[in-house]
Amino acid sequence: MPEEQAFCVLVKIMYDYGLRDLYKNNFEDLHCKFYQLERLMQEQLPDLHSHFCDLNLEAHMYASQWFLTLFTAKFPLCMVFHIIDLLLCEGLNIIFHVALALLKTSKEDLLQADFEGALKFFRVQLPKRYRAEENARRLMEQACNIKVPTKKLKKYEKEYQTMRESQLQQEDPMDRYKRENRRLQEASMRLEQENDDLAHELVTSKIALRNDLDQAEDKADVLSKELLLTKQRLVETEDEKRKQEEETAQLKEVFRKQLEKAEYEIQKTTAIIAEYKQICSQLSTRLEKQQAASKEELEVVKGKMMACKHCSDIFSKEGTLKPAAINREDQGVESDDEKDSLKKQLREMELELAQTKLQLVEAKCKIQELEHQRGALMNEIQAAKNSWFSKTLNSIKTATGTQPLQPPQATPPPKEST
Repeated sequence: MPEEQAFCVLVKIMYDYGLRDLYKNNFEDLHCKFYQLERLMQEQLPDLHSHFCDLNLEAHMYASQWFLTLFTAKFPLCMVFHIIDLLLCEGLNIIFHVALALLKTSKEDLLQADFEGALKFFRVQLPKRYRAEENARRLMEQACNIKVPTKKLKKYEKEYQTMRESQLQQEDPMDRYKRENRRLQEASMRLEQENDDLAHELVTSKIALRNDLDQAEDKADVLSKELLLTKQRLVETEDEKRKQEEETAQLKEVFRKQLEKAEYEIQKTTAIIAEYKQICSQLSTRLEKQQAASKEELEVVKGKMMACKHCSDIFSKEGTLKPAAINREDQGVESDDEKDSLKKQLREMELELAQTKLQLVEAKCKIQELEHQRGALMNEIQAAKNSWFSKTLNSIKTATGTQPLQPPQATPPPKEST
């Protein structure tokens, strides 16, 4: 059983089944049980009773543990369980049934034993017989078949009370009063000792309670002060939190505007870069076309020069001047004019080509400068975002009284192809 149920059963056995009465009044009720057992032996086992009387072996010498411990002191548990079941079902009188059954089954051995042998038999040999469950079961069947009328038990109880009264009457009143006085004095001393113990325990408990109460009051004062300080800190923290939230909202608005401005600048720069790229592409196409046209024009001029007899003599097929085989003084004014015009036209084309290349280089430089500006703007935007995020987290952590978090590492802006 669980502890609480076992204790409840113990209380029930002690009070409702009358086991507690065996311990009261100098075991007066227990001696009555011994008298009843001896009278039952005299009736049902007369030869064994007379043998015990010859040996001066009284019931309290072997049966006291049977009544006081319900056979649990010596006998195996397999037998004790049956006895307790019957006791809970039938009452305390079942002990007489079991005791008579034990005496009947051990009658032959007890009749042959002397005083010491009988006591040793009850103490050692008798419990060993019932270690086997089969023997214990047969014993309990025999105990249940034994008849112990309740009327006879009440009759024997009245006889014992009558005998005790006669003994008390025959006893000297002075001795009886002395014995009673001694018993009362012992009870009084025991009660006084219990009273002193209770008073000491009460005083100790009061002192301990007073100390505990003082400690609790001190602790309550400390907790009250801490509560006030905590409330003040809470109010200050809430004010700081409100300020931080306002600052955070302002910072968010400022950074949102800066972000929008930076995005607008990026879009504008991207549009300018795209426009410059388109212009450069157009300039490159135009340059290629002009180079092709100049080449075609040069080929036409070369063809015309090669077709002219005088020019073919002056210029080689590749367009370079031949060694002067004819005296310059013999050349006419017309060849000099034509030569001058061709050289002038060639210089103009080379100048135009150089200007176009210069414009192309300037355009590329401008594109690189814009790309550099765009990268710098991206870095500034990212740094502004990280700085705002770090300031916001630090403000919140400072307001809540914890350590600020480390700002996240800034991710580098994506590289733009030049």
